[in-house]
Amino acid sequence: MILGLVAGAASGVACFVLFGGDPRLATFIRLVTQPAGQIFLRLLFMLVIPLIVSALALGVTGLGDLKSLGRIGLKTLAYTVVVSAIAVGIGVTLVNVLRPGEGMSDAMRARLTAGAAERAAGLASATAPKTGLDLIVQIVPDNPLKAAANGDMLGVMFFSLILGIGLSLTRTEAARRLEDALQGLYDVTMRLIGLVIELAPFGVAALLFTLTAQLGYEILGQLARYVGVVVLALAIHQFVVYSLAVRFLGGMNPVRFFRGIEQAMITAFSTASSNATLPTALKVAEQNLRLPRHVSRFVLTIGSTANQNGTALFEGVTVLFLAQFYGVHLSFERQLLVVLICILGGIGTAGVPAGSIPVVALILGMVGVPPEGIGLILGVDRFLDMCRTTLNVTGDLAAAVVVSRGEEESPGQAPDWAGA
Repeated sequence: MILGLVAGAASGVACFVLFGGDPRLATFIRLVTQPAGQIFLRLLFMLVIPLIVSALALGVTGLGDLKSLGRIGLKTLAYTVVVSAIAVGIGVTLVNVLRPGEGMSDAMRARLTAGAAERAAGLASATAPKTGLDLIVQIVPDNPLKAAANGDMLGVMFFSLILGIGLSLTRTEAARRLEDALQGLYDVTMRLIGLVIELAPFGVAALLFTLTAQLGYEILGQLARYVGVVVLALAIHQFVVYSLAVRFLGGMNPVRFFRGIEQAMITAFSTASSNATLPTALKVAEQNLRLPRHVSRFVLTIGSTANQNGTALFEGVTVLFLAQFYGVHLSFERQLLVVLICILGGIGTAGVPAGSIPVVALILGMVGVPPEGIGLILGVDRFLDMCRTTLNVTGDLAAAVVVSRGEEESPGQAPDWAGA
């Protein structure tokens, strides 16, 4: 992806400087690079619905019998929602304060705003609720298939959550076969996303060539500012929010916590996959942090999919950055809608490299931001994916510490953090 970013951006800038205004360049963009980039994006869009339905439903079902889990399940869910909301809030606040998507020339912004307005016109009336009460009502779909066909992703997510709860409460063989079918759908969808992501270097090159050949090198400065804001938001959440949570909610010294999970953080950064880091996270939770096994295994297994604070933060920052970049104004209500979707997306996003890209793509479409802007994000996504996965894994272990407090220990596992 980095090679695709460099090749596409460099060649696009060169063509902008040498052939800017040449009709042959416009024809090449229209017939070659723009269709190639759009095909790549449409492949991602195609897999959004099966990914959301299967991942969210399975994430809720993974909690097991909601009645028997009781206190541990409720504590885990409450912590996940609250901390994910804080993460997205930090990201959205920094984007609104630092405005990384702004600072372009008036002439270029006018062109971008005109194009963005055309794309947003057909989406705003269908996706923007008039009041907060309308939003609550519209979250519940009267027909989940119609919601999927109309691009009502909030309705699809709500149906998926209800489906997961129903599977958790229904203990029959038929229900387990449906759960197996959803798992198969999830596995197939993730395999297909992996195949699409393998085409990402070419898709990124095509998307970046199209953007830079039309807009020039000025766009690259915006990209650097975006990366800076994402990393700053991740760092604040990693070392401030988690330290406070571990100390005051989990009763553990934050220094001891970060020293104990160092191996898991390194694995997460190198693999960019919460799922791949799960075995290491389980090991450090039991051996270094000395958490009760029944609690740590439950929280970390669910957390690898359902407690992805870094992913939720990244999605919120990315959507608002691209909205600023294209001059699409998002009202407070629209930003609140983005925050809500990002929290749900953090629950349903796959814990694999680039697993959040389909969710970002669907949010862009919902708020009327031109989807080709995702090419900018894909160019630097590998590095940011490594950073946010480290935050995700740290958040899972912090959640395990918080939920473990007050729970009975497994035999032979007395906690040793009390005096730390």
